[in-house]
Amino acid sequence: MTDTVSEPALDKTFDPAGIEAKWYAHWEANNLFRPERPDAAPFTIVNPPPNVTGSLHIGHALDNTLQDVVIRYERLRGKDALWVVGTDHAGIATQMVVERQMEARQDKRTNYSREAFIEKVWEWKRESGGTITGQLRRLGCSMDWSREQFTMDPHFTKAVVKVFVDLHKQGLIYRDKRLVNWDPKLKTAISDLEVETREIQGHFWHFNYPLSDGSGHIEVATTRPETMLADMAVAVNPNDERYKPLLDRKATVTLPITGREIPIVADEHADPELGSGAVKITPGHDFNDFEVGKRAGIEARDMLNMLDAEAKVCQTADGLIPHMFLGMDRFDARTAVVEAMKELGLLIPHVTKDKEGNEVEHDAEPRTIATPYGDRGGVVIEPWLTDQWYVDAKTLSIPPMEAVRNGSIEIVPKSWEKTFFNWMENIQPWCVSRQLWWGHRIPAWYSEDGEIFVAETEEEAQALAGNKALTRDNDVLDTWFSSALWPFATLGWPDQDSALLAKHYPNDLLVSGFDILFFWDARMAMQGIHFMKEVPWKRLYLHGLVRAADGQKMSKSKGNVVDPLGLIDQYGADALRFFMTAMESQGRDVKMDEKRVEGYRNFATKLWNAARFCQSNGITGSTSVAAPKATSAVNRWIIGEVVETVAALDKAMADLRFDAAANAIYHFVWNQFCDWYIELIKGSFDEETKAVAGWVLDQILVMLHPFMPFVTEELWSKTGNREAELIVAAWPAPEAAVDAGAKAEVEWLIALVGNLRGAKAELGISPGARLTAYLADPSAETRAVIERNPAVVDRLARLDGIRFEAAPAGPAMQVGAGDAMLAIPLEGVIDIAAEKARLEKALATAAKERDSLGKRLENPAFVEKAKPEAVEKARADHAAHSAEAERLSAALARLG
Repeated sequence: MTDTVSEPALDKTFDPAGIEAKWYAHWEANNLFRPERPDAAPFTIVNPPPNVTGSLHIGHALDNTLQDVVIRYERLRGKDALWVVGTDHAGIATQMVVERQMEARQDKRTNYSREAFIEKVWEWKRESGGTITGQLRRLGCSMDWSREQFTMDPHFTKAVVKVFVDLHKQGLIYRDKRLVNWDPKLKTAISDLEVETREIQGHFWHFNYPLSDGSGHIEVATTRPETMLADMAVAVNPNDERYKPLLDRKATVTLPITGREIPIVADEHADPELGSGAVKITPGHDFNDFEVGKRAGIEARDMLNMLDAEAKVCQTADGLIPHMFLGMDRFDARTAVVEAMKELGLLIPHVTKDKEGNEVEHDAEPRTIATPYGDRGGVVIEPWLTDQWYVDAKTLSIPPMEAVRNGSIEIVPKSWEKTFFNWMENIQPWCVSRQLWWGHRIPAWYSEDGEIFVAETEEEAQALAGNKALTRDNDVLDTWFSSALWPFATLGWPDQDSALLAKHYPNDLLVSGFDILFFWDARMAMQGIHFMKEVPWKRLYLHGLVRAADGQKMSKSKGNVVDPLGLIDQYGADALRFFMTAMESQGRDVKMDEKRVEGYRNFATKLWNAARFCQSNGITGSTSVAAPKATSAVNRWIIGEVVETVAALDKAMADLRFDAAANAIYHFVWNQFCDWYIELIKGSFDEETKAVAGWVLDQILVMLHPFMPFVTEELWSKTGNREAELIVAAWPAPEAAVDAGAKAEVEWLIALVGNLRGAKAELGISPGARLTAYLADPSAETRAVIERNPAVVDRLARLDGIRFEAAPAGPAMQVGAGDAMLAIPLEGVIDIAAEKARLEKALATAAKERDSLGKRLENPAFVEKAKPEAVEKARADHAAHSAEAERLSAALARLG
């Protein structure tokens, strides 16, 4: 081993903390996360770059554990395994962190030049921006830290600028006036991902809009009365007979308050069944209205804007908003508009009845409204009409859809394909500009006459502009724009001669939460195929969310957030990792269960104790990858079990069935090796058995390493004289087959011992009680097994012997094993009558509980109206009582 950490013997108790710190430092210091393998086949994954402001949450723990399982597995298989790691500059989040720190010192961003503020952000990054990378190390993530990336690194910035300029030249990036999600607190456009919808108690107001010819009114309803100051039309459904006369004569409405004359237009957006069937249209402040306005022939440049960047009322282009409203906050304006409409007699009251049946008038109808909030600014998002930069996502989306259809990209689980296509087929232009200082500044310059020059450098832009004076665009790019280049910009692009890029693009796999399928995954597919002419990765694995134990989504407000670092402190990283892997079932959400995490800590302890047992009996690590020669049935059996477990693991990993992989190795270690093999070989440590046991333990450590890297590396270092660390060992290649005869023999013995122990427990017989068994007319195979294994029959089954004759008359219990049914006399062993009475009483109680719960679960009223957790508990209790009743019935049957 390189600079190997070694100690003479295993400690009596397994203590994860010291082991984890020691081995991670050793691996990283010795460059073992990406050993030199120039001729090996590549295997590449890129880590979804966490925000540089972030800290490890439970979702990160799941996402990164799955990736580490894969990369460690492929590294053990001899691949040139590269796991690209880095952090995202997180434009909004990072700028907010730094500005908050400034506010605490009574300072603010605008006291500085743009350059001076950006330098302050870099200072923060150098001092505080590495929190999450340290936490990923605690989880055991074997990333190539020697090539750690940051989306604002110079080489990455070069790639971002080139992509922007090239897309602009190709007509795929353009400037346009459209509605965006505007955060009035942060004063920037934000993406859909940064908008969270909350259910808010609001109101629905009904107003009369006067027809311009004085012939009457048309009723409209709205949840945002303030926007009527910028109304540009009233829409009705073209098939609504009530309004056909108005459409036929091209009637108009004269808006109250502003006096603006607006048309009544026909549009399918208006629902005849909803309210009056007439809808006010404010195209500059509502996404649906924007589309209606365009269909009505209103150009975006002509749409009215009534709010400034802080969501305060400003004058519209036609100058018709009364002075009293100007400068009002949007919600104050709402109140003022309602009052003005009320004074004009145009508010239609909402009428209810009190307890006595009297009619009561209210200004508005109470209504629960889905309201968009900025997830960082924390204020209501305003649809706002601004000039922004857009990517033609519609054009770029076509090749990724074709790649999924033709199998160039495989989405796992396949069920996500429908969602992928649905979103991609309805994709909208992608707004990529943000009104921030921190980020990749847009490489566009403006002349005084409004001409735009896009170039990689200011010198190039000036050359394009000639003698015109230029001013650079103040905006920066959406963080998702730069992270979309992650699979290839991290490998050296746009340097086309990059050997790393040539070898490791396309990546083999992307592991991602389903919640960023569109915001990141789809955009990587767009940019990767467009610029590299190849898919960015061959497979996309989408995992679910980690939910609270009761299935609820975790949130700070609910107080049900789980800190993965706390779990690591308590149970160790290996236990948390194994829990995550075992619970990840092809995209289904993972329910947090701390008891399971504790159980996997116990699993690591069981393996530790098994290794200590081997060590104390002179069993050491093997020097062979292939299985040793074996003659005894138990040794041939365990070698076959290794063969089957390796095959099961390889299939599960190929299918990306993480739960199946974890369960295969868990079952083998706990049941086959610890519970049975070690028990079966006790007291018979010949040289063959020592060689086989040492080899099997080695195979366990290698197979388990991707899931539990720390405990396995520690055990590897102390159970043999190793040439290299476990992290770079060879994946099992037993070069052996399953021996059917040995398998049948050992499974017969296991069945005998297991069933006999169970029968004793059922009948209250002491586990150590020695009994005699009778087996008349055994098959030749069964007789041979019994005769070859007298030590097992004596030591594990606790039988004085198995006599090949009929049992004497009297009460006896029946115990099955394979094709044999053994009779074991009970005369003098237990009080038969008392035991029968005990079992019958217990059976009656279990059956009564089972039947009572069964009736409750058959009642639709209970299943439909009770809380889901109550129904789930009732089902679990019913299953438990049913199983207990079956067990007791079997025990009674044994007594005859």
